[in-house]
Amino acid sequence: MSAPLLDIANLRVSFPTPNGRVDVVKGLSLTLGRERLGIVGESGSGKSMTGRAILRLIRPPGRQAADRMIFDGIDLQAQGERAMRRLRGARISMIMQDPKFSLNPVMTVGAQIAEALRVHERLPRRDLRARVTEMLEAVRIHDPERVARMYPHEVSGGMGQRVMIAMMLIPRPDLLIADEPTSALDVSVQAQVLDLIDELVRNNGMGLILISHDLGLVARYCDRILVMNAGEVVESCAASELQNASHPYTRGLIAAVPRMEETRDELPVLDRSEWSGT
Repeated sequence: MSAPLLDIANLRVSFPTPNGRVDVVKGLSLTLGRERLGIVGESGSGKSMTGRAILRLIRPPGRQAADRMIFDGIDLQAQGERAMRRLRGARISMIMQDPKFSLNPVMTVGAQIAEALRVHERLPRRDLRARVTEMLEAVRIHDPERVARMYPHEVSGGMGQRVMIAMMLIPRPDLLIADEPTSALDVSVQAQVLDLIDELVRNNGMGLILISHDLGLVARYCDRILVMNAGEVVESCAASELQNASHPYTRGLIAAVPRMEETRDELPVLDRSEWSGT
């Protein structure tokens, strides 16, 4: 059996408060191959902090520590900041929440995508421009040369998301962390963007961590699912087995999802006393 792409043991992330430090990720462990892993939970459950911690993006006064955090044989905790900058983007990319607003408003789309590649590879200008055009075509943008000359405010929300995906994938990373990549889009565009991410991940043999609060979405696009609550993983299962989840928190999340043909008089809410001991 081949070694996992990512191996994390007992990851902890904390921040100071007036009453002392609070752990927002509490002893998380996971392994990931070149597969699609979904991390789900409510806002504040520690999903995004987990993604940022993998890239060592927790800044003071925040702290992160782990017993083990290995990416493709590389001990991430032993790397200095310069070494981490070489890994970020080139080997591990992250699409942040509402990615269109992560774009630089004073740089053209093409210049920003090219910059993401130029940081990690030295290419002649003609080859660089060809790679940018190829990547824009890969994210299904028609007339890529025209779009490359546009500024972020000139593109639609869906196109802005595609541009950001192109920027993250043009260095051809081994692992993509997508943190709520479609939260600002309407449902029809969400499906198009997620189908696109899924296709690119499969075609390039990458690993994917999809962070979301949408159970149905991760069940559709992922192979495995981790359910987080209050910084801890409370359940791990195959995506196809999500409906058979046993933990009360996961069962509560599933029950609270509205249905298209709703017949219940009242939408259930989470009964936290079932697992919190209160």
